[in-house]
Amino acid sequence: MKVLVAGANGHTGRLLVEYLKADGHEPYGLIRKEEQKAVVEKLGGTPVLADVTKSDVGYAVKGMDAVIFAAGSGSSTGSDQTEAVDRDGAINLVKATENLGIKKFVMLSSMAAGEPERGPEELKHYMKMKGEADDYLKSTELDYTIVRPGGLTNDPGSSKIQVGEKVDAGTISREDVAKTMIACLEEQNCYHKTFEMISGDQQIEEALKTL
Repeated sequence: MKVLVAGANGHTGRLLVEYLKADGHEPYGLIRKEEQKAVVEKLGGTPVLADVTKSDVGYAVKGMDAVIFAAGSGSSTGSDQTEAVDRDGAINLVKATENLGIKKFVMLSSMAAGEPERGPEELKHYMKMKGEADDYLKSTELDYTIVRPGGLTNDPGSSKIQVGEKVDAGTISREDVAKTMIACLEEQNCYHKTFEMISGDQQIEEALKTL
């Protein structure tokens, strides 16, 4: 499967490219800067230079079998970048995917997206923007999956998770988030689903079948 990973130079994006390759897929890493190409290539992916904040990203999506959005503005940027990347950039990529007739889209969202009252004050705007991007994806005809992890860590993954429409606040390793998103590409029980996830005691494949 040819899979485009938006945000391929980020922490989770790099893991997605690496794990997709290991699983026998063809990963394409969407990046914004020329100097990031070497990172994607080293992980086994094909770099694609594009900026999701620009409306014309169809050329980056063309020919793909699936798209994963794992881009983010980062914690050190202002609210304008949160709107441009986390909301508008995600929506731009969703539109391009739908326009080209590609069906599968996996969105990396966040626990409490669309419910800023559940999160800390400094993340309320981010939660709102992520929620608006998720809502747009839900309004499409795509076979979408929206993954909403709790606090992300760089701990080694266990491949054991807890999922649900809502789960208690907790943490989850980026490794397990990446593996879960990849599993959602082919697990049809994930299609048209939005779920929160934290570390748990069920294997990823088993957990996804309970959704």
